[in-house]
Amino acid sequence: MTGYVQCFSPIDGSLYVERPLCSLDQARSAARAARQAQGSWAARPLQERIALVLAGVAEIGKTTDHMALELAHQMGRPVRYGGEFRGFDERARYMAEIADHALAPIIIEDSAAFRRKIVREPQGLVFVIAPWNYPYMTAINTVAPALIAGNSVILKHAAQTLLVGERMAEAFHAAGIPRDVFQNLFLDHETSLRLIAEGTFGYVNFTGSVAGGRAIEQAAAGTFTNVGTELGGKDPGYVRQDADLDAAVETLIDGAMFNSGQCCCGIERIYVHESLFEAFVEKSVALVNTYKLGNPLDPNTTLGPMAQPRHAAAVRAQIAEAVAAGAKTHIETFPADDGAAYLTPQILTQVHHGMRLMREENFGPVVGIMPVRDDNEAIRLMNDSPYGLTISLWTRDIIRAEEIGAQLETGTVFMNRCDYLDPALCWTGCKDTGRGAGLSILGYSNLTRPKSYHLKRA
Repeated sequence: MTGYVQCFSPIDGSLYVERPLCSLDQARSAARAARQAQGSWAARPLQERIALVLAGVAEIGKTTDHMALELAHQMGRPVRYGGEFRGFDERARYMAEIADHALAPIIIEDSAAFRRKIVREPQGLVFVIAPWNYPYMTAINTVAPALIAGNSVILKHAAQTLLVGERMAEAFHAAGIPRDVFQNLFLDHETSLRLIAEGTFGYVNFTGSVAGGRAIEQAAAGTFTNVGTELGGKDPGYVRQDADLDAAVETLIDGAMFNSGQCCCGIERIYVHESLFEAFVEKSVALVNTYKLGNPLDPNTTLGPMAQPRHAAAVRAQIAEAVAAGAKTHIETFPADDGAAYLTPQILTQVHHGMRLMREENFGPVVGIMPVRDDNEAIRLMNDSPYGLTISLWTRDIIRAEEIGAQLETGTVFMNRCDYLDPALCWTGCKDTGRGAGLSILGYSNLTRPKSYHLKRA
């Protein structure tokens, strides 16, 4: 008997939705159908594929209010922030705009003697394993360009946001994308790994935990399947002596606390030049104390529950360990803090890198702030991490920002902003954050394979 995948709402812990899981045989059958449909999909003109993908995106745009409500129930983001359609639409449209250029053949020679060129062909069947924290935007990063490039796609969404894949499939099918070309499947981990180990896919994209990424790479070992991963993060901010202090406080603290800190590129540690440290902390504490923790369905709520009580428990444990080791907390417990999913946002000082709080991902509304003497100390501390996704520098000196950026082990260097994904730039990481390249012109490289033609004329 096939089991069920269930989503328990963080609002009150109740069962919000459940769906039956696919058996291994059902999943294999779906994959076969996807591979069979892929050839005729790839044979369609590029502009037709683009039009159908954008029509599917537009279908989803018709239900943005409903999207926000469902996301509040599934993962706790306050309805006041709406859904994710703006970023969802921006990313899909950008990848559509650059497709002609990104997928165009590279002509080496076209003479009376030879025609030599490199073309891009689809990988075939792409498997997208998407996370719950930004469930529409993270999924579309790969789904849109994969379909545009001529691949079939199977989407497996996280249990916490299992309706998202269903909504995307409904929209794309309504727009005219064949059902076998884009499929949303409810799969458990064991079935997903088994399919990967059998060499079912041409490309696998996974966003999630380091442990999950390792399991996927191990399953793919020996199959020569291309795997792209975006895993853990411990993204830092650095406020130099010449920074705009108010702007740095507003943006970095929002980057640490928005979505209850459950952001892949959220700010988890901040280093401030010692001359600005006390003022930065004072202003940060004042800002956090304006937040309202509560039911995400209330339009006045600015901070909802964490997606699951166990996630909040892990954050509380990091805070408690840091305090026991000498850290100082600055935020009194909020009235809505229930000791479970509803967690008081927290700022800590007197922290150091001997604490898990400053070394391991917390993925919650908490940030440690340390003073630093100079750029060299900040660079050393920012690089003192097993992760490398983004780093946020605050300075008025763009030349110095580039010089510092060259010394940082990270996928993206921000200056005077953070927690943002620009679809024109490659989304990537290093170290335990994983490997691969999403979005930008490089995003199409993972979703296609090169084929060379060396044609000698008679």
